[in-house]
Amino acid sequence: MKVTPRGEGVLALIGFGLCIPLANWLIGNVGTYCVPGGPCLVPVAPGLMAPSGVLMIGLALVLRDLVQRRLGVGWAALAVLAGAALSGFVAPPALVVASAVAFLLSEFADLAVFTPLQRRGLVMAVAASSVVGLVVDSVVFLWLAFGSLEFLSGQVVGKAWMVLLSLPLVALLRRRDALRGVLPV
Repeated sequence: MKVTPRGEGVLALIGFGLCIPLANWLIGNVGTYCVPGGPCLVPVAPGLMAPSGVLMIGLALVLRDLVQRRLGVGWAALAVLAGAALSGFVAPPALVVASAVAFLLSEFADLAVFTPLQRRGLVMAVAASSVVGLVVDSVVFLWLAFGSLEFLSGQVVGKAWMVLLSLPLVALLRRRDALRGVLPV
């Protein structure tokens, strides 16, 4: 079965939506160590720990870019607003505001960087916009949730891993689009 670019956009949108509750569930339930009254942590580099939800947020940034690429900026903006609302509903009570605000600001920062860069190079646009989004998300979430930037390095590295792991797929999609003559949205 051949999946159309629009179908790929719908799959990216579904994946984007699933990242949000999964990230919120992970942060409270999965880790090599759970801080009493705080997040569950996972190692993201030697000697560097991060709240476990970081992996899904890194993926969400890439999927948002793909939603915009396949369905358009309007769908991407609606997905961000819906994602922020969903994040607020599924976050643990102590993290509702931090989760929703960080998600909203980081995804719109990602959108603002991705939009002008995407026509100059998809992989570069995804990488650059994701870096901006993951830094914004990390700073805002940690400060609002815990009043501390103690896990900032881990947050940034953990999200960056997921972005880096996604870039070969983005490059593959871009090459396939070029071969098919599919123009970016």
